[in-house]
Amino acid sequence: MGLLYLLSSDYDTKTKIMLILFTAVIVVFSLTVHEFSHALTALAFGDPTAKNRGRLTLNPLKHMNPIGTIMMLLIGFGYAEPVPINPFHFKNRKAGMAVTALAGPLSNFVLALISVVFYRLTVLGILGATSESAFNVLNILNLFLYLMALMNLSLMVFNMIPIPPLDGSRILNLFLPERYYFRLMRYEQYIALIFFGIVFISTRVFRYDILFGIPEAIFKGIYNLVSHIF
Repeated sequence: MGLLYLLSSDYDTKTKIMLILFTAVIVVFSLTVHEFSHALTALAFGDPTAKNRGRLTLNPLKHMNPIGTIMMLLIGFGYAEPVPINPFHFKNRKAGMAVTALAGPLSNFVLALISVVFYRLTVLGILGATSESAFNVLNILNLFLYLMALMNLSLMVFNMIPIPPLDGSRILNLFLPERYYFRLMRYEQYIALIFFGIVFISTRVFRYDILFGIPEAIFKGIYNLVSHIF
């Protein structure tokens, strides 16, 4: 869920402005945590490259990529400036690269999971609110947490696509022999075109937006699971 969706939604103007501000905060925070997780994991596996280049930080200015950030703001999925990794510092290069790559999407899943748990709490709070002020505060927090969860799930799903420079391509390398992996990566542009072609067809023909529908389905699944707990 990005600004384009929010602007075309049925929310009133005040709510749209509030959610636009929420979106900006969530984008900066989520992308920063994503890249910090890459850097921290790389260091844990023996590669200090990201740390030496000032990327082992929660300072968002060190991580933002203009195009990826704008994509995240507008359409709800995107990327930050890739963290520099030197696989020769890893004892097992393929495993080190794969685990380091997985750390980013995993951090977004954790943020989404935490957001869903608190989203559930706000839902219960709204149902039991005894004053208008409490209802309004909880309702605003509820919207923020929903947006936080959905955008982090979108970021996770998008980055798991096996197309360079996305994290999914590094994870794929763990399961393929290098000769097949590099042969496949020679056609990365065509793979990207095929993928976005599938997204376009599913959206226009079948009226199902994969890049929004999948994160939304994951959100509902997590929420249903949490609802059975409390």
